[in-house]
Amino acid sequence: MLQQFLDNTFTTLRGAVTHYSPGLHLREIGTVTYVGGGIARIKGLPSITSEELVQFPDGLLGVAINLEPDEVGVMLLGNSEALAAGVEVSATNRETDTPVGEGLLGRVIDATGRTLDYGKPLSFTERRPVERPAPAIIDRAPVTIPLETGIKVVDALIPIGRGQRELIVGDRQTGKTSVAIDTIINQRDKNMVCIYCAIGQRGTAVARVVDTLRHHNAMAHTIVVVAPGEDPPGLRYITPYAATTMAEYFMEQGMDTLIVYDDLTRHARAYRELSLLLRRPPGREAYPGDIFYIHSRLLERATHLRSNRGGGSLTALPIIETQAQDISAYIPTNLISITDGQIYLSPTLFHKGLLPAIDVGKSVSRVGGKTQLPAFRAVAGDLRLSYSQFEELEDFARFATRLDQDTRTTIEHGRRVREVLKQTEHHPLRPSAQITVLKALNAGLLDDLDLDQIASAETKIQQRMSKECPKLCERMETDHPLNRQEWQTILDVASQVIAGIK
Repeated sequence: MLQQFLDNTFTTLRGAVTHYSPGLHLREIGTVTYVGGGIARIKGLPSITSEELVQFPDGLLGVAINLEPDEVGVMLLGNSEALAAGVEVSATNRETDTPVGEGLLGRVIDATGRTLDYGKPLSFTERRPVERPAPAIIDRAPVTIPLETGIKVVDALIPIGRGQRELIVGDRQTGKTSVAIDTIINQRDKNMVCIYCAIGQRGTAVARVVDTLRHHNAMAHTIVVVAPGEDPPGLRYITPYAATTMAEYFMEQGMDTLIVYDDLTRHARAYRELSLLLRRPPGREAYPGDIFYIHSRLLERATHLRSNRGGGSLTALPIIETQAQDISAYIPTNLISITDGQIYLSPTLFHKGLLPAIDVGKSVSRVGGKTQLPAFRAVAGDLRLSYSQFEELEDFARFATRLDQDTRTTIEHGRRVREVLKQTEHHPLRPSAQITVLKALNAGLLDDLDLDQIASAETKIQQRMSKECPKLCERMETDHPLNRQEWQTILDVASQVIAGIK
């Protein structure tokens, strides 16, 4: 029997060698044992690796994320209605990847490179892995250049630098996305590539964002990467990593890039869904314990590279949703510990019509203050101090019947500060326009105006400065501090405008 077995084996091997062709490729085949909820379980594929793509019939792809002794857990990247148990699948020996390159600018796509804007086929020459290691510490440079959002309250009081990670946090329907979209719009003509990553959003909400970007001529420098709420959880899970890979391509070319993750609450929910479907034990490798890891390895990829690495930067603006203003909840706390500061939007301010509804007291930037323009830095300190004093006194004044003159003066000045910090949605301002008005505000020139006259005075001051002092406006946006005479010129122009209004 043994001799017969050896003879048969030898005959089989000799036949295989005789008919061998270099064009043949060996593939590892497995069998689907379960499909449901956007995941599949597969028997076989003993040599498959984590994050490897799996090929299903009809072009459907999946990603192996659970490697167990008897089966492989795969998250599906598309519609699985036609998939059933018993179907054969194959390993691809290919890491999960996404297209990158300049051909993606102006397009609406998903994480796999499928176009969603009904335009021409996507043009790209390279695909890169979705999961990539963050740049080493030695390759990182300090954050030194401001990222101008065009929003007065942010640029003055919560400044952001290129290469920073700044969290946008608040309850739903408080204007979080608007802050991020205004920042993207403000990057026109600044040689910055922007990526808006929509995770689990409704199709109508994403379409509205795309229309806004097109209306303001911002799509030319923007890529919109979408994983709608109806997509399987696997696609929603890998989308922010794929969008970051697209951004890293431009960063490594020496360009400045900005990425908005809208929002990571839904990303966490997608991962929770996967963890439950794959029956992962709720420890470090599953929700909720693993949430810190999946978000930290995403946001650590945002940085400013050293000049010998091209000098590019990747700025991240993750958005997170809170419930009932609970900023100390589990996921918001995790992200606050990962990022370099947060912009908190208050539903109380939103309902009062104080837009953007940014709560200055709960917002902070741990890096961006070092990047502020000298002229901005000169007005920001006094502004923050006066606004903080006003907020404290306003609460106190509610219970007081008689106030001294100094207190009344501080409160009236603070109300004008709050009025100036209001801003129309999708109308970002140049730094010179902001600095001019804030200087006049700090000097008390607006204190004699009624609150309903502030917006008109602000517009007229900005228009007159840009018309009569264009060189001074340009100087405000450089790294050179203004001298006393230049500050006095700004105050003179503002005084003349206000005198005309009175």
